[in-house]
Amino acid sequence: MEYTSGAASWQKVLRRAVAGLLPRRPRQRRPGWSVGVPLIAAAAGLLFTTTATTAGGTALREDRRPQLNQLIEDRRAEVAASEQRAADLRAEVEGRTNALARSDGPIKEQQDRAAASRDEAGFTALAGPGVTVELDDAPRRSDGALPAGATNDDLVVHQGDVQAVVNALWAGGAEAMSIMNVRVLSTSAVRCVGNTLLLHGRVYSPPFKIVAIGDPAALQQALADSQGVRLFRDLVDDYKLGYKEAVSTVTVPAFEDSTTLRSATVPR
Repeated sequence: MEYTSGAASWQKVLRRAVAGLLPRRPRQRRPGWSVGVPLIAAAAGLLFTTTATTAGGTALREDRRPQLNQLIEDRRAEVAASEQRAADLRAEVEGRTNALARSDGPIKEQQDRAAASRDEAGFTALAGPGVTVELDDAPRRSDGALPAGATNDDLVVHQGDVQAVVNALWAGGAEAMSIMNVRVLSTSAVRCVGNTLLLHGRVYSPPFKIVAIGDPAALQQALADSQGVRLFRDLVDDYKLGYKEAVSTVTVPAFEDSTTLRSATVPR
């Protein structure tokens, strides 16, 4: 048996007693990332699998603009083919009606009655003194910057701008009118889709050309008096929108679209 001095023995006892009173250090916990990493990896794998299944071997971020442009061209070709077929059918109906009118008095009478109104209805081409108005978008800067205080909408021609010119010319006594070399009637609707013009089912890009036959002085005065036209001309100075107005001998083509009315009301 080993004996120690009294002082050393008491020191060991004291250290053991202090160590017994101190709280034991808990076992070190596993850090949170050790659990999160497998979960993130599993979620990423599920996402990759879902993406691959959805893509089906194609690129999800593929630029579809060429396909959209081709689709638009295909639809335009279909519309043009349908319009040509409709024109051929109208010509065939007119030819058969003319042939029948040679031996049928009532049909001949109705034909003569309709022919007397063809000029007023817009079914014949007309020529005479008039005014030509051209509206155009503002030119884009080379750096793509916009004029101070302007938005993209301020730099394009809108439906209201075209309609303001058309209404002013009618108010000025226009006898006949065309937009983009297409005859417009009282039933014609002018609509804009973005910065393009939709007229009788056809799409036109600026500049928009409006031709009216009538007294040039009266037509120009009506344009000057129109609030909508004045507002557009103010933007011409501010944002360089295009506005041209010219007096000359002009020609307005005959109306060649369908004359079928979709709706009508009886005046009271």
